[in-house]
Amino acid sequence: MDFDVSVGTFTYESGPGEYEDFPRTEEPVFILGEVYSAEYDREELKDDIKSRIWVTYRRNFQNIGGMGPSSDQGWGCMLRCGQMMLAQALVLRHLGRSWRWDPLRTDETYWKLLRMFEDKKTSTYSIHQIAAMGEAEGKSVGQWFGPNTIAQVLKRICVYDNWSDIAIHVALDNVVVIDEIRNLCKSPRPQMMNGDSVDLPEGAIFSQFVNDVPRSGGPSSTASSGQGRAGHQQASLSWRPLLLMIPLRLGLTEINPIYFDALKKCFTLPQSVGIIGGKPNHAHWFIGYFGKELIYLDPHTTQPVVDLEDRSQTDSSYHCCTPPSRMGFHKLDPSIALGFYCGTEKDFEDLCDSFSTYDRACRSMFEVRKDIPPAWKRDQPTSSDGATGGRYRNVSLSDFTLVPSSPAGEGSSVDDEEFEII
Repeated sequence: MDFDVSVGTFTYESGPGEYEDFPRTEEPVFILGEVYSAEYDREELKDDIKSRIWVTYRRNFQNIGGMGPSSDQGWGCMLRCGQMMLAQALVLRHLGRSWRWDPLRTDETYWKLLRMFEDKKTSTYSIHQIAAMGEAEGKSVGQWFGPNTIAQVLKRICVYDNWSDIAIHVALDNVVVIDEIRNLCKSPRPQMMNGDSVDLPEGAIFSQFVNDVPRSGGPSSTASSGQGRAGHQQASLSWRPLLLMIPLRLGLTEINPIYFDALKKCFTLPQSVGIIGGKPNHAHWFIGYFGKELIYLDPHTTQPVVDLEDRSQTDSSYHCCTPPSRMGFHKLDPSIALGFYCGTEKDFEDLCDSFSTYDRACRSMFEVRKDIPPAWKRDQPTSSDGATGGRYRNVSLSDFTLVPSSPAGEGSSVDDEEFEII
């Protein structure tokens, strides 16, 4: 497998040893639900990996907020990992898992999708919009995010993406509630009238850059299945495509090895869009595993900003043409977020079945249940007319760590700032 290792205009933070090619062995390699042989499927494996959208640090983009930073080097790697996971979900939504990047072929759907992540304030999922929305989660521009924070931010932003019409659910407290997700995916999507939203942080401006109609209308383009607008809207009422994100903490300061098999299982599922997490001080997007090693795309490469409106500029900087990085499972920081894409209700049902039929060797990382736990119902706010509202918490227990009892016998907790991944 011959990767292009020309890196003349890049700045790397990771060590060169992490870019070694796969050894020639018949041992299977799992990449986002697909399995390859490292001996016999090397070209197919290479094409799959380089077709994933690789989002890295950039420099010299428009200042965030007008006066903010013009580069995210040193602080934006978890934001970039969130972009990569979401981009993979949108590739599945609009292009399908079998899609492969061809730099010599023009694919307008792919280019439209890629521009959603361009580094300018007018792009729906840009670093500018994510950093601005992070303020609603208590993170100032330039501050590091944890896995749960980026999940919550993407959940807020996705309602502005009329074209994809995707629903993001963030499972809280290590519990996946089936009824919550069904209600979300079977409800009409919220319409953003005049670009306003009750959750907008002060001063945030969200663009219709990739949308062709006012927010009060529905998607203007056809779905990837070839349905017309009416058929697409009818389908969206029955099941809106789902990105399920599950923030977890699998240990105190180090990951517990009992979870390794369960993590491997996730990469074998066809719904997998990877894991965001990393090792201390470095966030990565994990896309698979090989033997005892995780495979990941690393955002810690600072590249110059490109203008994707100018087709004379290449999109090759959004595809990793070097061997992907690998690291041992034991190096993984315990704070992570799993990602799964379910384009149909059947996909979701199959995913729930997979969760409930883990091998005995797989330690359960989270609970799957049909309805809301009674304790959550007691915590829900009540309106003036006595009706119970939706859950108001937007944090996960993965953001908090229980520490051993103090000498006085009182337990305490610390938030994820102390163990933050950057």
